[in-house]
This record gives sequence, structure tokens and C-alpha cells, in this order.
Amino acid sequence: MIRSKVQPLSPILQQVYDSIVQCDRCPRLRDYCRGIGETRRRAYQDQTYWSRPVPGFGDPRARILILGLAPGAHGANRTGRPFTGDGSGAFMYPILHELGLASQPNGVSRDDGLKLRHAWIASVVRCAPPGDKPLPQEVRNCATHLADEIEALPRVRVVVCLGKIAFDGYLAHLLQMGVIDRKSAYRFAHGAEYVLPNGIHLLATYHPSLRNTNTGRLNGPMFTRIFLRARELAGLDR
Repeated sequence: MIRSKVQPLSPILQQVYDSIVQCDRCPRLRDYCRGIGETRRRAYQDQTYWSRPVPGFGDPRARILILGLAPGAHGANRTGRPFTGDGSGAFMYPILHELGLASQPNGVSRDDGLKLRHAWIASVVRCAPPGDKPLPQEVRNCATHLADEIEALPRVRVVVCLGKIAFDGYLAHLLQMGVIDRKSAYRFAHGAEYVLPNGIHLLATYHPSLRNTNTGRLNGPMFTRIFLRARELAGLDR
């Protein structure tokens, strides 16, 4: 068993964690991640890359599920924790901290002491894909990991999807589980909000990638408003 180095997990979440870390369903992605870990970026030449599928992390009693696209090649693929050690995390964690959803405003490694409160972070693909573009079959290969993780988080009331691929991946999960009849009734847009047939609230935001935050397509106030709404819908402000 591979032990999580983040917050203590329930037995079922530990099983999900181990299943994700040991997954080898996508040879293209596994080869790509291992190759990055062997060559490494110059700034990280002295570091040992995680280079394995990246499981979710956070509060096992989370009411908010934050769903991203995939690990960053030199971020989570290096550190082994979502949004840790890259520009997306540097943008997101200070906001989560300000809103009381994270214990500190920065995330640099799996053992830096960062903990989430009322939130869990996962992704629809668990291996870094070339060009941040997983193949449709690779997204489908990862779908069981997402389903298992969601089942192990029974207190989730709000799902925040970071970007369209995460949004589409979550809709595919809902369709597979019989929660919705068709995906076409749900359209991605920043600030989109839906109440699903099972009572879960679905929110969407642009992904906090550098290509969005550096160009002004997504800024701090825009992102903050999404999570203020998530807190409200999750009943955290009562």
C-alpha cells in the first residue's frame, strides 16, 4: 500500500488513492510522465519527480469538490499533489486560503503542511497529457477513478469544474451514473450554475491556467466569486 502524505484518509479513500497511483491504463500518458521525470526541467534537476498518476487530496468530509483537467507536467507530475508547484496552484491556493478552504496560501510539495477544509481537489485525468490535451479514450479510462472518488465523498454538495474538459468529464460521469439523461442541457461558461437532479450544485469557471490568468481572461475577483458562491451553496456560511 502506498500511503498518502497529505491529510489522513478514510479506508475507502486510501483504496481509491492506491488504485489511482498504481494505474497503467494509458501507455501514452505513462511514457510521457516517466520521460518528463527522467529529463526534468532545468530548475528541478535536483528533484525526484513523482511521475505517477496523481490522486485527489483534501478533506474527506468535503462539501465542495474542485475538479480540474489533469496534472501539470512540472507541477503535480513533479510533486504528486494537484495544483502543487505550478502557476495554476499559485493563483488558486491564495484564494482558497482567503476563503477559509485552505490552511495556507501556497502549495509547493506533498509535505508542506497544506490542508484543505471542506474541499477536495481531483481531476478528470490523473496523468499529465502532452500539450494538456488528453485523448477522449484517456479521459474515459480515468472515469472509474473519478466515480470511485466521488462515491467515497458522500458529503459533497457542490462541484466546481475548472475548465471545459473537467466540466465535460463530470457530465460524462453524471450520464454514466444515470443522474442526467443528456449532456446537451448543460453548457459550459464561466459562472454557469446548475442544480442537478440529485440535488448537487454544479458550478463552472475558467481554468486557472497561466494562459487564462496571464491574459486576463480569468482574474482573482472572478475566481473568488465562484468560490464564494460554492461556500454559500455548500451551507458553509450559515
